[in-house]
Amino acid sequence: MNPKIEKLAKDIEKTKAKIAELQAKLRDLEKQKTELENTDFVAVARSYHLTPQELAEFLKTRQMAPSQETSPQEQEDMNED
Repeated sequence: MNPKIEKLAKDIEKTKAKIAELQAKLRDLEKQKTELENTDFVAVARSYHLTPQELAEFLKTRQMAPSQETSPQEQEDMNED
């Protein structure tokens, strides 16, 4: 076989192996990020001292009725006008 073709074939295989390695690393990093985000969510939920049932009810009501409330900053802005 042509030496140039062999070299390119080896480079292709090395590149494929590197891509697979980096994809595995990416999946692991994404998993770690998700775990940290979940930990943060749990900490916030616990700071409100809600039972799991109360938290579920709260989240259900928030999903059903999109927020029509204004944030404190928006209220300030409206009061300034």
